[in-house]
Amino acid sequence: MASIRISGMASGLPPDIVEQIMGAEKIPVKNLETKKTIQEETLKIVADLETKIMDITKNLGELTGTRGFSDTKLISGDPNLIEGSVDPDTAVTGEYALEVSELAQKPGALSNGFPDKNETQIGVGYIRFQTPEGEKEVYIGSGGASTLEGAVKQINAANVGVRAMVFEDHKDHENPYRLMVTGLATGTGEQIEFPSVYMLDGDQDFFFDQSRKGSNAKVKVDGFEIELAENVVKDLIPGVTLDLKQAAPGREVRITVKEDMEVISGKIKTFVDSYNAALGWIQGQNKLQKGQSGRESLGPLGGDSMLRNIENRLRRIIQSPQYGVESPITRVMELGIEFNRNGTLNFSQEKFNKTLATNPKGVAAFLRGDGFNTGFVPTLKREIGMMTNGQFGAIAQRKKGLQDKIETMNRQIDNKERQLEKKEEHLRRKFSDLETKMSKLQQQGASLSGGMAMPKG
Repeated sequence: MASIRISGMASGLPPDIVEQIMGAEKIPVKNLETKKTIQEETLKIVADLETKIMDITKNLGELTGTRGFSDTKLISGDPNLIEGSVDPDTAVTGEYALEVSELAQKPGALSNGFPDKNETQIGVGYIRFQTPEGEKEVYIGSGGASTLEGAVKQINAANVGVRAMVFEDHKDHENPYRLMVTGLATGTGEQIEFPSVYMLDGDQDFFFDQSRKGSNAKVKVDGFEIELAENVVKDLIPGVTLDLKQAAPGREVRITVKEDMEVISGKIKTFVDSYNAALGWIQGQNKLQKGQSGRESLGPLGGDSMLRNIENRLRRIIQSPQYGVESPITRVMELGIEFNRNGTLNFSQEKFNKTLATNPKGVAAFLRGDGFNTGFVPTLKREIGMMTNGQFGAIAQRKKGLQDKIETMNRQIDNKERQLEKKEEHLRRKFSDLETKMSKLQQQGASLSGGMAMPKG
């Protein structure tokens, strides 16, 4: 080996002779490790491609649902009077005229006034309520429990179907604090008789001097008056929950349930964006890129047959007509989705919204099909599933091939390293023996030279 220099030890060999030899012997291992690194980087790139492709499937989740393209929204002519929300699965589009004459009320009662809420004693005894579940009784104890605040805590803790609170009524400056008790629900069917009071030894009398019955809301729907037990109303309009906020007799509020174009087109845009991300990634692999050496070359998968196959399949899905759908729409380009000069997709939101407004059922039928064999979304989902199938998909096959190569190289590297360890141990023993022998020979030579020397005279 030209790099080995003979000098230094008894044998004349360099001290690091073993390291130099082993360094040369390890070159094949380093070459294998370099090749393995390339395969690992390629595997990461293929996994990245798989993620891009599967992102399209992930975004299809909303598109394949029963309400993927039937989102609706509610528009109230006066949200201060009536608000609402819709269930896209059951809501029916249309316009409705509502007038809230009265809001539903809970039954309630109001006590006489007290100068404070936490000192004056209201007495010890019972407060009884007649509720839809029968007679309920709350015991009021002495001390701190016998103030207005104490009574509130005991009533609320008793769980008898009523709620209590103390508030300050500024109309009475001397005795502003009152206890109010209300039922838990509105409507005439939730009446409570307020209440019978049996109290002794209070600082002043305690009684309820005002009460009201529970009442229904009165609402006109397209001119017809109905009564409702609650102010939050479900299914008065199909698939709509209404929140009656204020009564306004004589004031008609227009409620409109319509397709939510922004949400629907937003879902389509999300799909187009994920599709373009996959196509753009593929295009990036086929473009010249500068490497660390400064030279330009294609990406690691540039020109790869698998990549070409995937790109062709993605393009074919967009370009091919959909047969067997019950819709006049047969191609996705009719929805404003088509290829541009860059090879990615453009999405015309205006064209999509116009088509959706004109024929929402046709758009839904084209996209959904029968949910399995026909329709744009099932076809796209099926094609992507074939690409990413864990057993026979092209991407999975490539990943498996790379993983097998990496495992093979790992075994080769392990075997080589074990062989090199043994060889290094053998070399160290060999050169150690050589040094020992050379040292003895040198000592013997020195002795002979000394014995043969002639004295000077």
